[in-house]
Amino acid sequence: MTQDRPGRRLLTLHLRGTLIAGLLTIAPLIAVWLVFDFLLNVLFEAGHPMASALADFLYARDPQMRPWLADTRVQYVIAILAALLVLYMIGWVASRVVGIRLIALYERIIQRIPLAESIYSATKKLVGVLQQQPDSASRVVLIEFPHPGLRALGFVMRSFPDAVTGEELAAVLVPSAPNPTTGYLEIVPVSRLLPTDMTMDQAMSMIISGGATAPDHISLAAPGRQAAAM
Repeated sequence: MTQDRPGRRLLTLHLRGTLIAGLLTIAPLIAVWLVFDFLLNVLFEAGHPMASALADFLYARDPQMRPWLADTRVQYVIAILAALLVLYMIGWVASRVVGIRLIALYERIIQRIPLAESIYSATKKLVGVLQQQPDSASRVVLIEFPHPGLRALGFVMRSFPDAVTGEELAAVLVPSAPNPTTGYLEIVPVSRLLPTDMTMDQAMSMIISGGATAPDHISLAAPGRQAAAM
Protein backbone atom coordinates (compact mmCIF):
# COMPACT_ATOMS: atom_id res chain seq x y z
CA MET A 1 0.00 0.00 0.00
CA THR A 2 2.83 2.40 0.85
CA GLN A 3 4.42 1.77 -2.56
CA ASP A 4 1.17 2.70 -4.34
CA ARG A 5 0.92 6.14 -2.70
CA PRO A 6 3.65 7.83 -4.84
CA GLY A 7 2.05 6.37 -7.97
CA ARG A 8 -1.38 7.64 -6.95
CA ARG A 9 0.10 11.05 -6.19
CA LEU A 10 1.74 11.19 -9.63
CA LEU A 11 -1.50 10.09 -11.26
CA THR A 12 -3.44 12.79 -9.36
CA LEU A 13 -0.93 15.46 -10.39
CA HIS A 14 -1.05 14.27 -13.99
CA LEU A 15 -4.85 14.37 -14.11
CA ARG A 16 -4.97 17.77 -12.44
CA GLY A 17 -2.36 19.26 -14.78
CA THR A 18 -4.05 17.83 -17.87
CA LEU A 19 -7.46 19.14 -16.80
CA ILE A 20 -6.04 22.60 -16.12
CA ALA A 21 -4.29 22.58 -19.52
CA GLY A 22 -7.56 21.61 -21.19
CA LEU A 23 -9.44 24.35 -19.35
CA LEU A 24 -6.87 26.98 -20.33
CA THR A 25 -7.07 25.79 -23.93
CA ILE A 26 -10.83 26.19 -24.25
CA ALA A 27 -11.08 29.33 -22.07
CA PRO A 28 -10.75 31.73 -25.06
CA LEU A 29 -13.36 29.72 -26.99
CA ILE A 30 -15.71 29.88 -24.01
CA ALA A 31 -15.22 33.66 -23.76
CA VAL A 32 -16.02 34.12 -27.46
CA TRP A 33 -19.07 31.88 -27.16
CA LEU A 34 -20.38 33.78 -24.13
CA VAL A 35 -20.10 37.10 -25.97
CA PHE A 36 -21.81 35.77 -29.09
CA ASP A 37 -24.43 33.96 -27.04
CA PHE A 38 -25.27 37.23 -25.27
CA LEU A 39 -25.53 39.12 -28.57
CA LEU A 40 -27.62 36.40 -30.19
CA ASN A 41 -29.99 36.31 -27.22
CA VAL A 42 -30.41 40.08 -27.42
CA LEU A 43 -31.17 39.83 -31.13
CA PHE A 44 -33.57 36.96 -30.49
CA GLU A 45 -35.51 38.89 -27.85
CA ALA A 46 -35.70 41.89 -30.18
CA GLY A 47 -36.76 39.88 -33.21
CA HIS A 48 -39.09 37.37 -31.51
CA PRO A 49 -42.29 39.44 -31.95
CA MET A 50 -41.54 39.92 -35.65
CA ALA A 51 -40.72 36.23 -36.06
CA SER A 52 -44.03 35.26 -34.40
CA ALA A 53 -45.99 37.60 -36.67
CA LEU A 54 -44.20 36.20 -39.71
CA ALA A 55 -44.88 32.62 -38.60
CA ASP A 56 -48.61 33.39 -38.16
CA PHE A 57 -48.72 35.00 -41.61
CA LEU A 58 -47.02 32.03 -43.30
CA TYR A 59 -49.18 29.53 -41.41
CA ALA A 60 -52.34 31.32 -42.57
CA ARG A 61 -51.14 31.08 -46.16
CA ASP A 62 -49.88 27.49 -45.95
CA PRO A 63 -51.03 25.34 -42.95
CA GLN A 64 -48.60 22.60 -43.98
CA MET A 65 -45.73 24.78 -42.77
CA ARG A 66 -46.93 24.56 -39.16
CA PRO A 67 -44.53 21.73 -38.07
CA TRP A 68 -41.59 23.56 -39.61
CA LEU A 69 -42.53 26.93 -38.13
CA ALA A 70 -43.17 25.36 -34.71
CA ASP A 71 -39.52 24.26 -34.47
CA THR A 72 -37.81 26.43 -31.82
CA ARG A 73 -34.56 26.39 -33.79
CA VAL A 74 -36.30 27.79 -36.86
CA GLN A 75 -37.98 30.46 -34.74
CA TYR A 76 -34.60 31.34 -33.21
CA VAL A 77 -32.97 31.83 -36.61
CA ILE A 78 -35.93 33.79 -38.00
CA ALA A 79 -35.94 36.09 -34.96
CA ILE A 80 -32.21 36.84 -35.29
CA LEU A 81 -32.49 37.45 -39.05
CA ALA A 82 -35.49 39.73 -38.47
CA ALA A 83 -33.58 41.76 -35.87
CA LEU A 84 -30.57 42.07 -38.18
CA LEU A 85 -32.86 43.17 -41.01
CA VAL A 86 -34.40 45.86 -38.79
CA LEU A 87 -30.93 47.09 -37.77
CA TYR A 88 -29.91 47.25 -41.42
CA MET A 89 -33.04 49.20 -42.30
CA ILE A 90 -32.44 51.62 -39.42
CA GLY A 91 -28.87 52.17 -40.58
CA TRP A 92 -30.03 52.64 -44.18
CA VAL A 93 -32.73 55.14 -43.23
CA ALA A 94 -30.41 56.98 -40.80
CA SER A 95 -27.97 57.66 -43.66
CA ARG A 96 -30.68 59.31 -45.78
CA VAL A 97 -32.10 62.83 -45.51
CA VAL A 98 -35.45 61.54 -44.25
CA GLY A 99 -33.73 59.48 -41.57
CA ILE A 100 -31.64 62.42 -40.42
CA ARG A 101 -34.78 64.54 -40.07
CA LEU A 102 -36.55 61.77 -38.13
CA ILE A 103 -33.59 61.42 -35.78
CA ALA A 104 -33.52 65.18 -35.25
CA LEU A 105 -37.26 65.11 -34.43
CA TYR A 106 -36.72 62.20 -32.03
CA GLU A 107 -33.89 64.08 -30.31
CA ARG A 108 -36.06 67.17 -29.89
CA ILE A 109 -38.69 65.02 -28.19
CA ILE A 110 -36.06 63.37 -25.95
CA GLN A 111 -34.71 66.78 -24.91
CA ARG A 112 -38.06 67.53 -23.26
CA ILE A 113 -37.66 64.54 -20.91
CA PRO A 114 -35.01 65.52 -18.31
CA LEU A 115 -33.66 62.10 -17.27
CA ALA A 116 -34.00 60.54 -20.73
CA GLU A 117 -32.23 63.52 -22.30
CA SER A 118 -29.24 63.15 -19.96
CA ILE A 119 -28.88 59.41 -20.64
CA TYR A 120 -29.35 59.79 -24.40
CA SER A 121 -26.92 62.70 -24.68
CA ALA A 122 -24.23 61.01 -22.59
CA THR A 123 -24.52 57.72 -24.50
CA LYS A 124 -24.45 59.47 -27.87
CA LYS A 125 -21.29 61.37 -26.93
CA LEU A 126 -19.63 58.17 -25.69
CA VAL A 127 -20.44 56.33 -28.93
CA GLY A 128 -19.22 59.30 -30.96
CA VAL A 129 -15.90 59.41 -29.13
CA LEU A 130 -15.34 55.66 -29.49
CA GLN A 131 -16.03 55.95 -33.25
CA GLN A 132 -13.38 58.61 -33.75
CA GLN A 133 -10.10 57.77 -35.43
CA PRO A 134 -7.03 57.06 -33.24
CA ASP A 135 -5.40 60.40 -34.17
CA SER A 136 -8.42 62.40 -33.02
CA ALA A 137 -9.30 63.78 -29.57
CA SER A 138 -9.92 60.26 -28.26
CA ARG A 139 -6.58 58.55 -27.66
CA VAL A 140 -5.10 55.77 -25.58
CA VAL A 141 -2.94 56.89 -22.68
CA LEU A 142 -1.34 55.51 -19.54
CA ILE A 143 -2.25 57.06 -16.20
CA GLU A 144 -1.13 56.48 -12.63
CA PHE A 145 -3.85 54.24 -11.30
CA PRO A 146 -4.92 53.06 -8.77
CA HIS A 147 -1.98 54.74 -7.02
CA PRO A 148 1.38 56.31 -7.98
CA GLY A 149 3.88 53.82 -9.30
CA LEU A 150 1.34 51.78 -11.24
CA ARG A 151 0.05 52.49 -14.73
CA ALA A 152 -3.32 51.68 -16.29
CA LEU A 153 -4.65 52.00 -19.80
CA GLY A 154 -7.14 54.79 -20.25
CA PHE A 155 -9.14 56.45 -23.01
CA VAL A 156 -9.16 60.25 -23.15
CA MET A 157 -12.80 61.15 -23.69
CA ARG A 158 -12.39 64.93 -23.67
CA SER A 159 -10.19 67.70 -22.32
CA PHE A 160 -11.13 70.98 -20.65
CA PRO A 161 -9.47 73.76 -18.63
CA ASP A 162 -9.55 73.91 -14.85
CA ALA A 163 -12.14 76.53 -13.85
CA VAL A 164 -9.78 78.07 -11.25
CA THR A 165 -6.20 77.50 -12.36
CA GLY A 166 -6.73 77.15 -16.10
CA GLU A 167 -4.70 73.92 -16.15
CA GLU A 168 -5.66 71.54 -18.93
CA LEU A 169 -7.57 68.55 -17.55
CA ALA A 170 -8.73 65.35 -19.21
CA ALA A 171 -11.65 63.03 -18.56
CA VAL A 172 -10.09 59.56 -18.80
CA LEU A 173 -12.11 56.35 -18.92
CA VAL A 174 -10.19 53.48 -17.30
CA PRO A 175 -11.89 50.20 -18.32
CA SER A 176 -11.63 47.08 -16.17
CA ALA A 177 -9.94 43.89 -17.35
CA PRO A 178 -11.01 41.49 -18.71
CA ASN A 179 -14.51 43.02 -18.74
CA PRO A 180 -14.23 46.50 -20.29
CA THR A 181 -17.95 47.24 -19.83
CA THR A 182 -17.13 48.49 -16.33
CA GLY A 183 -14.41 50.84 -15.16
CA TYR A 184 -13.58 54.19 -13.62
CA LEU A 185 -13.81 57.80 -14.74
CA GLU A 186 -10.73 59.78 -13.70
CA ILE A 187 -10.14 63.54 -13.99
CA VAL A 188 -6.41 63.86 -14.60
CA PRO A 189 -4.14 66.79 -15.53
CA VAL A 190 -3.05 66.40 -19.14
CA SER A 191 0.56 66.93 -18.07
CA ARG A 192 0.39 63.71 -16.03
CA LEU A 193 -0.85 61.57 -18.90
CA LEU A 194 1.59 59.31 -20.70
CA PRO A 195 0.61 59.18 -24.39
CA THR A 196 0.89 55.98 -26.41
CA ASP A 197 0.69 55.13 -30.11
CA MET A 198 -1.76 52.29 -29.48
CA THR A 199 -4.98 52.16 -31.45
CA MET A 200 -8.34 51.66 -29.78
CA ASP A 201 -8.48 48.09 -31.12
CA GLN A 202 -5.06 47.24 -29.70
CA ALA A 203 -5.97 48.68 -26.31
CA MET A 204 -9.29 46.81 -26.14
CA SER A 205 -7.60 43.56 -27.20
CA MET A 206 -5.02 44.02 -24.46
CA ILE A 207 -7.68 44.71 -21.83
CA ILE A 208 -9.93 41.79 -22.78
CA SER A 209 -6.99 39.36 -22.92
CA GLY A 210 -5.64 40.53 -19.56
CA GLY A 211 -2.41 41.71 -21.20
CA ALA A 212 -1.72 38.51 -23.11
CA THR A 213 -1.85 40.35 -26.45
CA ALA A 214 -0.01 43.49 -25.35
CA PRO A 215 1.95 45.32 -28.09
CA ASP A 216 5.74 45.15 -27.80
CA HIS A 217 6.25 48.91 -28.14
CA ILE A 218 4.79 50.10 -24.82
CA SER A 219 7.08 52.24 -22.68
CA LEU A 220 6.64 53.79 -19.24
CA ALA A 221 9.24 56.45 -19.99
CA ALA A 222 8.11 60.03 -20.44
CA PRO A 223 8.21 61.42 -24.01
CA GLY A 224 11.35 63.45 -23.22
CA ARG A 225 13.19 60.43 -21.87
CA GLN A 226 12.05 58.36 -24.86
CA ALA A 227 13.60 60.89 -27.24
CA ALA A 228 16.81 61.02 -25.24
CA ALA A 229 17.08 57.22 -25.25
CA MET A 230 16.80 57.22 -29.06
